[in-house]
Amino acid sequence: MALLILGLLVFIGIHLVPTQPGVRAGGVTRFGEGGYKGLFSLVAFVGLALIIYGFGQARFATSGNPQLWVPPAWTRHATMTLMLPVFILLAAAYLPGRISAAVKHPMLLSVKLWALAHLLISGRLAQLLLFGGLLAWAVFDRISVKRRGVAIKTGPVRNDVLAVAIGLLAYAFMLTRGHTLLIGVPLFP
Repeated sequence: MALLILGLLVFIGIHLVPTQPGVRAGGVTRFGEGGYKGLFSLVAFVGLALIIYGFGQARFATSGNPQLWVPPAWTRHATMTLMLPVFILLAAAYLPGRISAAVKHPMLLSVKLWALAHLLISGRLAQLLLFGGLLAWAVFDRISVKRRGVAIKTGPVRNDVLAVAIGLLAYAFMLTRGHTLLIGVPLFP
């Protein structure tokens, strides 16, 4: 559990840097744009690796990862429903169009829906730390982005069509094999 917590602190911590006035600018001044982005990416990757490894250890542990609640059966359906827009929004974050203009920051909304969906279906402490921590960060970051006045990306409608198509394909992949292959947990036992 310690590696999961450390990973969350590192990953969320580095993502909080741009929310602090002047900190990003100071980093760019000190390291240059490329150096700042490289260092940011390296720290974020280390945090993500720690999260993945730490969660992999913690989620199967029976000691230190207590069952906090037993999710009702309906949460399975709610999770499946919430996950559909997650993939479309994720694609829209990289293919700016009308979707990204309407939701303003599709990556953050995608993370919020993903985390909420997984909180509904998971009742153990490790899941609460992972999904709850990332949900809290995404909510905070969305508020921060609005305050900082970060530009909203937009683009042609064809990007929306591509985002929907890619999102639906990714959703279908995760439903059929992807979740088992990538996460190790089959969605349909």
